[in-house]
Amino acid sequence: MIPAAFTYQRASSVDDALAALASGDAKVLAGGMSILPLMKLRLAQPGRLVDIGRLSELRSMGPTADGGFEVGALVTYAEALDATSLAIARECISGIGDLQVRNRGTIGGGISHADPASDLPALALALDYSAVLRSSRGERTVALDGFFTGPFATVMDPDELIIRIVRPALPDGAGGAFRKLGNPASGYSIVGVAAVVAMSGGSVSHARVALTGVHEHAYRAPEVEAALVGSDGSPAAVAAAAEHATVQVEVTGDIHADRDYRARMAVVHTRRAIDAALGR
Repeated sequence: MIPAAFTYQRASSVDDALAALASGDAKVLAGGMSILPLMKLRLAQPGRLVDIGRLSELRSMGPTADGGFEVGALVTYAEALDATSLAIARECISGIGDLQVRNRGTIGGGISHADPASDLPALALALDYSAVLRSSRGERTVALDGFFTGPFATVMDPDELIIRIVRPALPDGAGGAFRKLGNPASGYSIVGVAAVVAMSGGSVSHARVALTGVHEHAYRAPEVEAALVGSDGSPAAVAAAAEHATVQVEVTGDIHADRDYRARMAVVHTRRAIDAALGR
């Protein structure tokens, strides 16, 4: 289909982009992997498209002074994949879309788009990332735990732009893994689970588990984490913790998987992700 008429603007700087967003009825174009398909279907009809794709200041990536890591909003999936040594990140990002999507799609776009079946939000939640948001009114940092509010919905204001995402240092000895049941046609997650786990003194000392594809947005599973921390990390303990994967969550049912099947697969893949993380 053909998009509705719109005005195109190439931003010359972040401030230029923010000024355009502040004027109203504008959407950001970065890699184009999300907004352009929506416009072609006329599910999105912005009056102005603000192209930020050439803003080099949003392409930085690397460790922070406190041992954490930050990723600029315009870093592509392929660039992030090449730069990371984390097994959990490589497992997740390598399964996002196809080669074209990974080469053009951006980290900031994937987070702000908030697709309920996107793998990136679950990865970012498990790694404890926060989003640095900026508008013409100022800058704020928002934890991604609570950032996603519904299908394609976040706490971002219409005039805000993701500048980068940043996480703290991982706990000593932490291992992570990503496991998914993917749609064979699209690759989107029917169920996707990211788990970061650390052991200390023979028991689990740290656990962050996040799921995607299961609910109307990606979410952390605090009941799984609480059941896991303090346990011995045995197969029985992991299996018992995984049973809490959808506690207090309204599981989505659709043509790809009904609610009961998706809920059960959430438990199965949560167990697999935790087991794999503990093995690293």
